[in-house]
Amino acid sequence: MDMLVKLYDLPNSGELKQKLAQAGISLRRALAPEKHKVIGWIIENFSDYWASEADVAFSREPVSCFIAVKGGKIMGFACHDVTCRNFFGPTGVEAKAQKGGIGKALLLACLEDMKHAGYGYAIIGGVGPADYYAKAVGAVPIEGSDVGIYRGLLGAKRFGG
Repeated sequence: MDMLVKLYDLPNSGELKQKLAQAGISLRRALAPEKHKVIGWIIENFSDYWASEADVAFSREPVSCFIAVKGGKIMGFACHDVTCRNFFGPTGVEAKAQKGGIGKALLLACLEDMKHAGYGYAIIGGVGPADYYAKAVGAVPIEGSDVGIYRGLLGAKRFGG
């Protein structure tokens, strides 16, 4: 299912960003020369589908992919405006770094970027953890959005491809 987020009612991200910075984790927009490293990391840790979507984020101006980095290593990523305009995702955090706030910080970085671009709402497409998004940013389900834009995706059994 897809979920809807009010961008004009986002939680403040300052404290979370500060907590991550104190832990040595920087959160920033990915740079074009890093594309091959980011895409390779996504393929290694997640999927070719997500890597394809992230590749599109690097064609946006400015780049619509954010990364979390610690000690020169990628810990997580999040993108927006890739498969469809006004959509958040894909996003992922390496398994050993989950539950530390990186995912939420990346989510908020993207949603704040979308808000500054002029969107009033954002769509989180093909949501897995609905409760997480509801708690993190007040996202609500979009009725009738099961499968949604990913219907017929080549090679994806989950989406009837």
